[in-house]
Amino acid sequence: MNSYYDEQHMVRHFRQIILWPLQLVPLPPGEPRSHWQIFDNLSAGTPWKRLDNEIDGESDANQDIRYKEFTVFHPYVRRFLYGENYGPWTHGPQDLPGEAAINIFCRKDVSALRVVPRVGLPSFIFRVDKINLIFFDDTSLVFLRCEISGDNLPLTTVHELLYRFGRAYPTGWNEDGLGIHNVSTAEWLGQAGEILATSDFSDRHKFLRSTKNNRVPATAAHWTFLLEPLVFSVSEKVGQLRFHLVENHHMPKIAYLAIDNPRSLTREQWLRLGMADSLHPDEPLPKHDPEVINFESRFCFDRYWSDTEKGPNCRFLCHGRTMFLVGDARETYFVDQQRGMLAQFRHHYFTVFLIAHLYRASLLNFSEQLVDAIHDLDVRNSQSNRIFRQRIHMCFEAFLRFTHRYWFHEVSERNDVQSLFLLFGKNLNNDSLYMELKGELRDMSQYLDSDLQRRQSKTVTQLTVVTAFTLIGTLTTGFLGMNLIDEAHSPLIVRWLYFIVTALASAAVLMFALVQSQRLWDLMEIVSDVQKPWFLRLRLIFNLDRNKN
Repeated sequence: MNSYYDEQHMVRHFRQIILWPLQLVPLPPGEPRSHWQIFDNLSAGTPWKRLDNEIDGESDANQDIRYKEFTVFHPYVRRFLYGENYGPWTHGPQDLPGEAAINIFCRKDVSALRVVPRVGLPSFIFRVDKINLIFFDDTSLVFLRCEISGDNLPLTTVHELLYRFGRAYPTGWNEDGLGIHNVSTAEWLGQAGEILATSDFSDRHKFLRSTKNNRVPATAAHWTFLLEPLVFSVSEKVGQLRFHLVENHHMPKIAYLAIDNPRSLTREQWLRLGMADSLHPDEPLPKHDPEVINFESRFCFDRYWSDTEKGPNCRFLCHGRTMFLVGDARETYFVDQQRGMLAQFRHHYFTVFLIAHLYRASLLNFSEQLVDAIHDLDVRNSQSNRIFRQRIHMCFEAFLRFTHRYWFHEVSERNDVQSLFLLFGKNLNNDSLYMELKGELRDMSQYLDSDLQRRQSKTVTQLTVVTAFTLIGTLTTGFLGMNLIDEAHSPLIVRWLYFIVTALASAAVLMFALVQSQRLWDLMEIVSDVQKPWFLRLRLIFNLDRNKN
């Protein structure tokens, strides 16, 4: 059990938002509906309900928060977050205002989470404030948002939760058969306190069987419950919408911690808190790790950190896959849920985090599609080549839509929001992934262009050979037309016989020229090479097959 936090460090308010990106299996060709429309039909009779408009659906008390969130972002970002302008003079009759690219579903049957972070700790109950599924148009992605909160918790317990909660499957088991690195037990509770689903990290046989049979671990039961009617791609359950995992078992997350006197935290405590997602609570601090040495410059955003009694004293710890906002619980503005940092954490900063991970998940999805297309390519099979060209063109088209609809380097004029967005992208390597994917698509395009030119060149060669050698038939029919064989007054059957014989002979010459087009092309090149004497050209003609080999 970790002991580097003393008893004075209490988290007066804790809030954690899990953001789990999932890749949906592509829909069948010709399917007119998108993934979210199919899910809307499947969700009938389930706890999932679609939010037609999240702004319109807010209460009057939250309209002010939503308005501030709306005005934080640039107009081109609002366009895919909230849709285009609805003004009567903005669009013509043929150009209707576009809807938002986001489609959100929510469920409210889960009211609480009861969790035992690790063996030896008591169970804790957290409020479940929000569970959403977030679909994006023009992508095969969906994000699960799960927001929990609690009050008056020891910082040690919060650290355990930050490290352990939000894992899709265990990474192994200890000698007692318990999953390691994950929470000991997690239970979703209903409105009346009943248990809706329980984690099964200790079901070693389930995860081993899935890995052996499908080359991918299964997902834990409590996460599977939340996603239904979405079905894991390798599951034996029947489902119209199935998903893959985009990344590994650890889900991206952001957390808000209102702590008593955060100025009293030492550098090691800040380091452990900032690296809580990846550094085991019992593991010694790796002091020579580059991330530890450059922690403040790489992962800390201290715009609102004054380290003075007057304040403000709130600090962002951004590790790319995680973002923790830590501040003083005694500062009114920091804990204000309507206008303060807590409100901004749940709206402005979460949205920026969502955009950054939309970029990363989309780029990884595109890369996976390219790898799969290359894996299935058999250059010796014309059908495989045709399917490969279709898949690459579809991927390139989707990448263009993603680039022009979603990809931006500047999302807000507010310095804190924009700085966090750039920090997220930097620590997630989004720009590097984008340039790498763009280079891969360029290589694919060049390959397809060169392959097309090769096939066109081959076709031109064949046509040239056919044209040259069918001159024989042309001359022959020309002689026939000159009445070399005068059958104009012969019976119709005789004239048809001559026509059929001539057509068959011409077709035979044509087919022979097509089949032997390469050899005939080589023959034409040898005959036309005036730089060689005639006897050498004859020798090359007689040895054509041997020279070719």
